[in-house]
Amino acid sequence: MENIPKVSEINIRKTTEQDISLIMNFVRSLAEFEGLSELVRSTENSLQEALFGKKPYAEVIIAEVDNEPAGFIMYFHSFSSFAGKPGLYIEDIFVYPKFRGLGVGKALMVRCGQIAKERGCGKVEWSVLDWNPARKFYEHFGGELQKEWLIYRLDEKGIRELAEKK
Repeated sequence: MENIPKVSEINIRKTTEQDISLIMNFVRSLAEFEGLSELVRSTENSLQEALFGKKPYAEVIIAEVDNEPAGFIMYFHSFSSFAGKPGLYIEDIFVYPKFRGLGVGKALMVRCGQIAKERGCGKVEWSVLDWNPARKFYEHFGGELQKEWLIYRLDEKGIRELAEKK
């Protein structure tokens, strides 16, 4: 049986501009875990602008275990015209492997739930790759697979082509 280290404290905190390098490291680590490293185009500068610029597009919270960075969630607001309320969309969640099984992911998800409640959100949503074992983790929190909704995406090339249509 694997020895799981005791955790003194899991601290969840909002990020600041001084965390850009750490956030970039989390993004790269997540991409590596998903086998998508070649798709990462973010830089520290682009994240700095997106998270802390004139018009922030997303927010990040970080979990620390005994003052060591352990995981993160990046999220942003969506809006439901049907509900007439904002939603909270979790873009990324990642916990470093050595901290898995210690409650770090749960603490991050719970904090997102608290933020959504504080902000009057009508829903929290996220996407997960079909092979990711974290699906069971999400289902544990009551997350339900939305089988009737399919995700469509335009990449940058598709956006350019759409914008140029006459």
